[in-house]
Amino acid sequence: MSVTVVKDKGVTMITVVSDVKSMLPPLCQILKALCYSPRCCSVRPGMLQTGVTAALGTVQILVGLFNLGLGPGRTSQHPRDFADLGVAYWLGGVFLVTGLVTVLAGQFPFVCLVGFTVFMNLLASLSSTIGIVMYSMDLGEVISDDYCWDVEDKDSCIYMEFFYKRMLKAMDITMLILTVLLLSVSISLSVLAIRALCRKTEKSFRDVEPELTEVLLTKPEP
Repeated sequence: MSVTVVKDKGVTMITVVSDVKSMLPPLCQILKALCYSPRCCSVRPGMLQTGVTAALGTVQILVGLFNLGLGPGRTSQHPRDFADLGVAYWLGGVFLVTGLVTVLAGQFPFVCLVGFTVFMNLLASLSSTIGIVMYSMDLGEVISDDYCWDVEDKDSCIYMEFFYKRMLKAMDITMLILTVLLLSVSISLSVLAIRALCRKTEKSFRDVEPELTEVLLTKPEP
């Protein structure tokens, strides 16, 4: 399948030639043609600031590793709590993948990879918002839970409970701050990548428009 886009004087015409031998439906053929087009898979040097994407992507990777590393230290107190839902694991996975994609997009600025970076950073922003809520809820439960209500030796239990709650509160507060930081990083990267895509699109239209205008205004000889 080939997809041709012609734009002139505010009018855009899209011509699609389908492959009758393909088993894929027309919509899938269009997506395949767009993804494998030279413009989509071509490298655009300077499209993203490599230093900025490397620094912010590294922050995302580190926050993801912190989530994955601190996840095994939690025990579930009741069904569907923070540990039972495995929030630290799926948050860490999303943050880690997003950071890796961001770093790769800065080093190899393919148009399709930059677009995927936008999607992953938007997903990371949504996950960060959910993570902030979940960490806040877990912090409230840690403060209010009573672990020594049915223990005979309450003095020893209260002593251990104090250190256990202190450790969990420190973990929750730390991860809460890091998740807020990652939310701002993901939003910033989304904006940067979207601006880079918009600049690339505008530049491509400016470069192609004179040629398209010349083709449209040229009449074939009889």
